[in-house]
Amino acid sequence: MKQLKWFTSSMMTFMLVSCVTINIYFPAAAAEEAADRIIEDVWGPETQPKDPAEPDQQSQLKKEALTLSVLNWFVSPAQAAASPNININSPAINALQAKMKARHASLKAYYDSGAIGLTENGFVTIRDAKAIPLKSRNKVKSLVADENKDRSALYAEIARANGHPEWQADIQATFARRWVSNAAAGWWYQSGGSWKQK
Repeated sequence: MKQLKWFTSSMMTFMLVSCVTINIYFPAAAAEEAADRIIEDVWGPETQPKDPAEPDQQSQLKKEALTLSVLNWFVSPAQAAASPNININSPAINALQAKMKARHASLKAYYDSGAIGLTENGFVTIRDAKAIPLKSRNKVKSLVADENKDRSALYAEIARANGHPEWQADIQATFARRWVSNAAAGWWYQSGGSWKQK
């Protein structure tokens, strides 16, 4: 009888933990699709199609696939189909997206020249100040600062709009990968602490 109580208690704890896991599960694939839609709108059609995943991204995708398969074992297909959605339609998100889109017209030449590049954490930085005319450096610094402020706000707002502020770091990491994947040929990005050119 004591063993039956222990078994029942253990199973209830396991089921409760499983439910908590389901409720906070981060829908990585849906987040990538949402990031791609926003990036395509901000950068426009001039960027090249997405590259196949790099080796380190492939290992990350394999880990996510394994996690999903384990979760799918615990979650019914109906529950799984209903959960992976990322809301990117809120007035705040739309306003940030519009500001970033308008700013991109000014930043594009600096991406193209290699003066600015994409960081590993989903932001933009000045990569080569010498590639910026002296009279334009303060303007570019201001553009980069404004872009980073809006990107930070975008990541937070997407998490908030989805009712999961704890997703902000995951959303930022997803965007960091997708900015690089969607970048045009010749643009610079950080990888493993060093700069690479697409």
